Amino acid sequence: GRPRAHALAVIRRAARASAARAPVPKVKIWVVFGGRVKFGDGRADLLERVERLGSFKKAVGEMGMSYRAAWGYFRELERAAGIQFLERHPGGGPAGGSRLTLEGKRFLTRYRRFRRGLDARVAAHFARSFEA
Repeated sequence: GRPRAHALAVIRRAARASAARAPVPKVKIWVVFGGRVKFGDGRADLLERVERLGSFKKAVGEMGMSYRAAWGYFRELERAAGIQFLERHPGGGPAGGSRLTLEGKRFLTRYRRFRRGLDARVAAHFARSFEA
């Protein structure tokens, strides 16, 4: 009945609060080109948005970034990495916008694979290090 439902709700809230206080590892990592140009999770997220939205401008807007700064960063990244990440097609409509190049997609796939492997190792090491 009602008292049991209330008790379960209290238990669930307590479990969520406890989980919210539980420590979790957070690792920042970058792939660095030319000793100074960094590519990390934020840039990977931006590239994924460009691919999904078909627009660099829309992707930058979704992330709350400056278009000019993001555009300058990607020009610098492409020069330093020797990879063209984005295909640019001027104009609106289905033919316009930006998309990832094949090289850009490959790099992004490899970066995400690298990141997943790193996160799994970090989580396992963290669990071993903080066992009760």
